[in-house]
Parts: sequence; structure tokens; C-alpha cells
Amino acid sequence: MILADAISPSVQVHTLLTAWQTDWVSLVSLAVEIAVAIGYVVLTRRLAARGRQWSAWRTTSFTAGILTIVIAVQSGLASYDDSNFNVHVVQHLLLMNVAPILLALGAPVTLLLQAGRRSTQQRVLKVLHNPVIEVMTNPIFVLVAFSVTMVGYFLTPFYQFSLEHPLVHELTHLFFLTSGCLYWWLVVGIDPSRWRLTYPMKLGFLAVDIPVATLLGLGLTQSRISIAPQFHTLADTHAGGATLWIMGEIFTFLAMAIVIYQWMRADVREAARADRRADAVTARAVAGLAPDTPGSAPTAGRPLAEPPLARTQLTDDSIRRGVTPVRFDGGRLVVDERVEAPSSD
Repeated sequence: MILADAISPSVQVHTLLTAWQTDWVSLVSLAVEIAVAIGYVVLTRRLAARGRQWSAWRTTSFTAGILTIVIAVQSGLASYDDSNFNVHVVQHLLLMNVAPILLALGAPVTLLLQAGRRSTQQRVLKVLHNPVIEVMTNPIFVLVAFSVTMVGYFLTPFYQFSLEHPLVHELTHLFFLTSGCLYWWLVVGIDPSRWRLTYPMKLGFLAVDIPVATLLGLGLTQSRISIAPQFHTLADTHAGGATLWIMGEIFTFLAMAIVIYQWMRADVREAARADRRADAVTARAVAGLAPDTPGSAPTAGRPLAEPPLARTQLTDDSIRRGVTPVRFDGGRLVVDERVEAPSSD
């Protein structure tokens, strides 16, 4: 019992609430997190000053994502990450699942594109089309990286190695957060991306990862030795494995529900756009604004001119629904000149 308390101490509420991390890595990380949150809010206020509306839900989601990171690596929770395996698992789930999902739903790239002028939009698209970024966001690479990160960390000697080297341990936090963001941005994110997955593909993407989480959870819960005997008891290893397994499945099915909801909303929006296009064509025909000259027969095969409403409607949609001022052209994201850009940053 004494040994168990020494290497897998029980969690104390007082420690969770008061043992905030004050080492230089934690302080630098906290400064970066605060700066990112402030930058996001500044961009939303910039849009509001121009009469544009940004979803309060997205702001709340992004802020909650930053707060989740703070809780995971700066709060008293982090004081147990090298001693209590179950808490360590919770920390990594926060970094790899909870925070990335909330950040992705906050659509920071969309916000930056809407708040920035043309030069800012061009720079953002240049980054998105950087060869390194295109490889890192490739669906196959993302899926492999996400799965290998979990399995490679928890089922290899690297886990104990990271506990024995604090700086390596801190870097694994960043790696988990990065791999989680790449994965969830592709699945539930609404920001523009070089790689576009259909909603059925997103659901299949999530389904592929279910066996990985199951095998990882079973591997830990049925282990006959501790994952790191110098730091955790066997019972602690089993408890952490069960948490990893159960919570991993919960996050997967929650993400599926989000994708299905986004799919349903996309169908509703597409139906509304089709209705508006049909109404515009009808209104033009009634007003006699067809492209052919009066009294002449309609020219077969000639496309109808874009109604005057189109430009205004596109801009309105960008403001109301968060559609970015970019479009796909030959498989690449380009600035959509039909959407008016702010005159200054």
C-alpha cells in the first residue's frame, strides 16, 4: 500500500485546484495560449467594427479549447502527469481530443480570412498550399500519424523514456496537440483546406480509428506488467487503459454525431441556395432581363447571366454563415474576388 501511494498517488482535489505549474516551459506555454486567445477575440471585434457578424458559439468553442489546453498542461492536473497514469491518460485525451475538437469548431482560419484584407488572405492561402503543409494535412498521413501517436507512445518503451526526461515529456504534449488538431480539423473542422472530405468519407475516417482505440485499450487493461514500473502500479495501468478505451470510443461517436449534424445543415443550406437561384432566375425572367434582345428568340445553350443579387448574396452568406472569401480553382484554394475584402487590417 505504501509503495502504491508512492508511485501511483491518489488524486487530491486540493492539489488539482492549487498546484499550478510555474516552471519556465509552462509559463511560456501559458503566455502563448493567452496571446492566441486574445488574437482571436481581436479579430472578432475587428469584424464587428465593420458591421460583420461572427458566431458567438464559435468564439465560445475556440476559447473553451484554449482553456482546455491550460487545464491539461498548466493546472494541478499536470502535477500528476508523471506519477498517476490514469490522470496522465486524461491529460492526453484533453490534448488530443477535447481541445482540438473545440478549436476546430471555432474556425480560426475562416475568421482570419474574413477579418484580413487581400494581402492577408493571399498569405494564408500560400501557407495552406505549402508542400509541407499539404503533406501534413493529407488524410492518409493524418490518420496514420494520429493512430501511431497513441499506439507508439503507450505501447512502447518511449512512454517511460518521456517520464525520465522532462523536456521530452513536454514536447510529447505539443506533439499530441498537433496530431489531434490535424485529425479533428479534417473531420469536424469547417475551415478551408487543400483536402476536402465528403461527409460519408468523414464518417468512414472515424470508423477506421475505432479498432485502434479498442486494441490500445485492451492492450493496457490486460497487461500483466505496469506500463512504467518505476512510476505506476499495475492497477493504475489497468485503470488508465480503461479510461483510454472508454473515453476514446465516446469521443469518436460524439464526433460522428457532429459530422451528421453538419451534414444535415449543409443539405439545408444547399436547398436554400437552390431556391434563391431559382427565385433569381424567375424574377429576372419576369422583369424581362434575359440576356437576349427584346423580341428575339432565346439563344439555345447560352448560360443565363449572373443575377445582380448574386454578389450581394455571396457577401451576405460570408457574413452570416462564415463562408470564407476563397474558392477552389483547379484543385487549389484561391481568393474569391466576388467577396469584398476589408480595405485595411
